[in-house]
Amino acid sequence: MEEYIIEEDQKINKQKKSRKAKHAERKRGSEKKKEKNRSRRRNRAYDRTHEVKWEKLDNTAHLFPAIADAGMSNVYRIAIYLNEDIVPEKLQEALGLVLPKFSIFNCRLRQGMFWYYFEENSKEPPKVTEENTYPCRYIDENRNRNYLFRVSYYKKRINLEVFHVLTDGTGGLYFLKELAYQYLRLVHPELREEYGDYLSSQTSLNTEDSYLQNFKKSRFTKGYKSGRSYILKGSFFPAGKTGIIHGHMPVEEVKQTAKRYGATVNEYLVAMFIWAIYQAFLKGMPSKHPICVSVPVNLRPYFQSVTAKNFFVMVTASFHPKAENQPFEDVLDSVKETLQSQLTKEHLEEVLSYNVTGERTMILRTIPLVFKNPGIRGIYKMHAKASAATVTNLGNITVAPEYEAYIERFDVLLARSAGQNMKMTLSTYHGTLTATIVSALKSTEMQRVFFRYLTSQGISVSVDTNGVYYE
Repeated sequence: MEEYIIEEDQKINKQKKSRKAKHAERKRGSEKKKEKNRSRRRNRAYDRTHEVKWEKLDNTAHLFPAIADAGMSNVYRIAIYLNEDIVPEKLQEALGLVLPKFSIFNCRLRQGMFWYYFEENSKEPPKVTEENTYPCRYIDENRNRNYLFRVSYYKKRINLEVFHVLTDGTGGLYFLKELAYQYLRLVHPELREEYGDYLSSQTSLNTEDSYLQNFKKSRFTKGYKSGRSYILKGSFFPAGKTGIIHGHMPVEEVKQTAKRYGATVNEYLVAMFIWAIYQAFLKGMPSKHPICVSVPVNLRPYFQSVTAKNFFVMVTASFHPKAENQPFEDVLDSVKETLQSQLTKEHLEEVLSYNVTGERTMILRTIPLVFKNPGIRGIYKMHAKASAATVTNLGNITVAPEYEAYIERFDVLLARSAGQNMKMTLSTYHGTLTATIVSALKSTEMQRVFFRYLTSQGISVSVDTNGVYYE
């Protein structure tokens, strides 16, 4: 009888605890709902009393909203590696402090009758998350508080992923460095006490549309040639899955090797990339089509611009294999010739002016966006056959001296795009050049050729991957 009473008491206590837990859960849910409603009311009140700023897209940015989707995200990543594990709460706080200072990031994309435009975003910053999937995924702004970038972390790494409509790699780097500086000041208060809480003098907040500032009215004659390129094909990873291989090498060794060939570092590594394609995919055999690689050119040095918006154009490096087993020197000579003929201010101005003139033609300006977007997508897919890959060089990255001891390295990733199943990015920090090859193809033959040939040239290379090739 006593045992029965004890069991009944225990059941009653469990029921009471269960009711209390449910009540507490309902209360938490109610509080969350109230806070969400309060936040909405604050945002509505802010919108009513605040004049919302808006801004036009730059010339290049018009392309990206028209062509972006889950299969072709047009998102790039710049990552910074610290020498200590990331504290998520401090990173979120740092984002909240830095974002309002960067108008090009603190915005949302709106659709007008004839063009897209940016509007100031009054919502809270996007949530910082721990990385748990593949990089450079499509950014669904409706699930990201209408922002067009994301910040994540993994162990010691901070990842900034940016929809290209906002800015290019230079603008993304400005934002990421300031985010890292602010984070370090929060984690290490002595940095703030000694150096203050200001933006670095290296950072630009300039939002000039440098395309419009520097174009010259064109007769709409094309400033570049676009034939058909050899396209890289093979067995693909499932959609969204990406293979990444980083190669780290002393930049001085690369410079010395390139100098022996009478080439710049960029010419040498672009030629090496094309040579690896020639060996891995064509097996040293002739090809009906040339191997063409797109090379983005930062226009800021050519036109004395400090804009934080997009300001680049594409040039093409190419090699047409017409005989069996042509040596690397043939590839390098072709790359040097094609790049040097395009990397002049006069030619870059022609390309820039051609692109801007197309945007400013009265016929195109008066076509509604609902009809304009399919046309833009069609033209893009047609031109996508003109290039097999992209090689982009972010150059030598420097940070403010007071933060150097906390920062180990940087790397850059590009998402695949139509016709381009492989891309390579280059960046240099503290004497180490990092070449990162991102691929949607399962085979690593091309990457092996690339890094082994560098090693055979006397360059010390250490390699690491994201592990998908071993799954």
